[in-house]
Amino acid sequence: MLKHLYPYEYAMSVFDIDYQALYDNGFRGLIFDIDNTLVHHNEDSTPEVDALFVRLHEIGFKTVLLSDNEKSRVERFIKSIDTPYICDADKPSPEGYKKALAVLRMKKARTVCIGDQMFSDILGANRLGIPNILVHYITVPGETKIGKKRYIEKLVLMLYRRRGKYTHRLGDNIIKEN
Repeated sequence: MLKHLYPYEYAMSVFDIDYQALYDNGFRGLIFDIDNTLVHHNEDSTPEVDALFVRLHEIGFKTVLLSDNEKSRVERFIKSIDTPYICDADKPSPEGYKKALAVLRMKKARTVCIGDQMFSDILGANRLGIPNILVHYITVPGETKIGKKRYIEKLVLMLYRRRGKYTHRLGDNIIKEN
């Protein structure tokens, strides 16, 4: 049952993913979560994130943001990013993921979902059979409090790593070594 929580890949951040390798492996669509995946919770986009989306589009990817946030939050985030979005997604419900695939006009086998939460981003993608990458959630210096789900995620991630058959399902060259 835990396998529904296991990501295809695990990376420390969205900047540790080799997007060119993903593209070379036939992927053309990317579904991103926002909070604690691209930026810390409720923060605006950064120049690095803006540049990442420019680069992704230059490579040839179509992108969409899939967020549980309300419209005003998502629109504030994307003011410098040219990408469509779906807000109030109710993850891990499959409906938001289906909408994201429709916006991308992409089949799930050619799409990768990238997020920081096993119980929403990864579970939702796995329910639909969308390949996915779990990134370590973003923290700020001095932040020590994490939710109860994060402790459970740590345990599940440990089991995921031990059962190596679920790791590196997108290929050995997708995650950059730190």
